[in-house]
Amino acid sequence: MAYPEDLLSQNEQVVVHSHPHFKMLIWPVFWLIVTVGLGVWLYTLVDGVTAGWGRIAEIAIGVVALVLVCWLFIAPLIRWRTTHFIVTTDRLITREGVLKRVGIDIPMSRINSVQFEHGLVDRIFGCGTLVIESASHEPLRFDDIPHVERVHTVIYREVNDNPYDDFNGEDTHPYRGRR
Repeated sequence: MAYPEDLLSQNEQVVVHSHPHFKMLIWPVFWLIVTVGLGVWLYTLVDGVTAGWGRIAEIAIGVVALVLVCWLFIAPLIRWRTTHFIVTTDRLITREGVLKRVGIDIPMSRINSVQFEHGLVDRIFGCGTLVIESASHEPLRFDDIPHVERVHTVIYREVNDNPYDDFNGEDTHPYRGRR
């Protein structure tokens, strides 16, 4: 889903729009599989119980499984889907939440430095943490940003408006020879 055009300033364009990396859904999917598997196993165990108690046990297993699936899988999935990280030509925008929305807008002119971090697991998944230092705030950390190095370079380019950077891996500076 693209960022709504009516929320952008005149001549402002979206450069990057992403959700956190899907790796934040690994544990919720694991718990979904465990909950469904355990629920099916318990359901087969109570299948031979006498009619009255067996029905109550089946309903209890179903209710507990439903609550666990909602809490351990559906809520993180909705949280992931409603978290947005957007870089435009004018600002960096984050939005998250369903019932309580939280957002941060940082004008590109207020960004002092951009850093990224990614350990071995993040490198395997192709994501990382972006650290933004703005003029009047403590550094902001944005975890699980997909393609963090590319996003880092895009933000650096937008902040410095430098058309001769190494974004494409090419040296296109007019005073240096092309590779």
